[in-house]
Amino acid sequence: MTALARILLVEDNPHDAELTLKALSGMANEVLHLWDGADALDYLYRRGEFAGRPEGHPAVVLLDLKMPRVDGLEVLRQVKGDPALKKIPVVVMTSSREDQDLNTCYDLSINAYVVKPVKFQEFVGAVKQVGAFWAVLNELPPGSVSRRDPRGA
Repeated sequence: MTALARILLVEDNPHDAELTLKALSGMANEVLHLWDGADALDYLYRRGEFAGRPEGHPAVVLLDLKMPRVDGLEVLRQVKGDPALKKIPVVVMTSSREDQDLNTCYDLSINAYVVKPVKFQEFVGAVKQVGAFWAVLNELPPGSVSRRDPRGA
């Protein structure tokens, strides 16, 4: 059986991370949660503690903007500026409604920008919709791990 493409969640807020993980728990895709942009870049570039991870890209990166060490905008700059990584779908999930953040993200070729709803049920619903679209419905670019079971299951 071919492995399902992983969802990469990059979120430093424990509460938002917990809600996101709960919302995605019904999906067959594995979700890897990383706490900051530095770890996300190490994962994507297969270096440091992730040097031995299997090849292939995640189905989607769910990326917060405001994080320690390396922020989401810098992760986005590096990913979308690298020919080997630029096709990975990146969805910014942030509380920022600032026009500057929105414009910068789209200038850097973001795939989607989602403002985190404040209400619990709205937050969970938004995450489920984002996860289902990017990890199930969206056709992955070459180089990603397949999301389909070759047996048709």
